[in-house]
Amino acid sequence: MPRPVKHGAVVKPRGRPRSERTRRAILRAARELLEEGGPGAVTMEAVAERAKVGKPTIYRSWPDRHAVAMAALMEETDAFGAQPRKSSALKALGDELVRIVERFSTGTGRHITTMLAAADQDSELSKAFRNHVVLARRAEGRALLERARDEGEVRPDADLEVALDLLYGPLFFRLLMGHAALDAAFARKLVRELQKGLSPR
Repeated sequence: MPRPVKHGAVVKPRGRPRSERTRRAILRAARELLEEGGPGAVTMEAVAERAKVGKPTIYRSWPDRHAVAMAALMEETDAFGAQPRKSSALKALGDELVRIVERFSTGTGRHITTMLAAADQDSELSKAFRNHVVLARRAEGRALLERARDEGEVRPDADLEVALDLLYGPLFFRLLMGHAALDAAFARKLVRELQKGLSPR
């Protein structure tokens, strides 16, 4: 039988609340391990030991070591994800693409890219890349394109799903194939070319 709740008392939710400090400690530990030994150095045991947390704490947020590694790689990008409202949505979109390029231009990012290019698409590393990079960035891009449409930068009838493919497809294709330069200039050019096709007539 549940205990009676006194009038005016605050009922706390069951379970242990997630700690932002703990999350940051876990990702900081994973990022340090990535920089020291590459993706292979990121194990749940090593991350738990360095972050001074139990493995179950890590598993509550990430399913495996690859997901932790990918989240750690993108953490700096996520920290700058919020854009001031006064900024143009399309400019913010360009900034987002530049940050993706910058993260994968690091030694750790290049190492992960090499592993991705050789990995099976059903591998845990590939799944982590899809979830924590491709799909997460695509969701952010969709929100910015919707805002651009609401603010008149993009025409009302634009197909945003196709636009997202046109925007992120070339970026990740160059990232994985390595056939041409992937840099900030290319990222911003993608947005400019997309804008030509989506701008109101």
